Amino acid sequence: MQPELRAAIVQDAETSRVLMLAWMDDEALRLTRQTGEAHFFSRSRQRIWRKGETSGNTLVVEELREDCDGDAILLRVWPAGPACHTGALSCFAPWIWRRVAERAKERPDGSYVAGLLAAGAGAAAQKVGEEGVEVALAGASESDERLVEEIADLWFHTYVLLAARGLDPSLVEDELARRARD
Repeated sequence: MQPELRAAIVQDAETSRVLMLAWMDDEALRLTRQTGEAHFFSRSRQRIWRKGETSGNTLVVEELREDCDGDAILLRVWPAGPACHTGALSCFAPWIWRRVAERAKERPDGSYVAGLLAAGAGAAAQKVGEEGVEVALAGASESDERLVEEIADLWFHTYVLLAARGLDPSLVEDELARRARD
């Protein structure tokens, strides 16, 4: 019989970015409080696991809050690395970033992303430049459909460049938020 589980929303204590959703039973909650590191209940493995036990990407808990009726828990944490198994900082990153991060981590044979990453950040940066020019040309004289296609290529290659440099797109989001405040 599966234990009673509560949703555990994990939030970065510094940025307030939601990192992941997991499940906790009473034992996971007790271990989290006792150790100061996030523990969850794996529904697929039917056991408790400590976040980072294999990846090293632990979550040091700053604060635990239960919701008003006790069926959900908010964990404000200090992450030691990406929260998502794909290598993205957040499990709620855009799907295309999760795919690029996964390809960067796994480097599967035949993957365009893996090949471009193997060529280095310079090659990825060159592709961003090429795609930027294509966006400018499409924006000046081609159809809306063509412009959208070229912007998709630019955004995709920008994600690959970020991966090549070991950066997460959330850093770009943070910079844009900082500019909006200024």
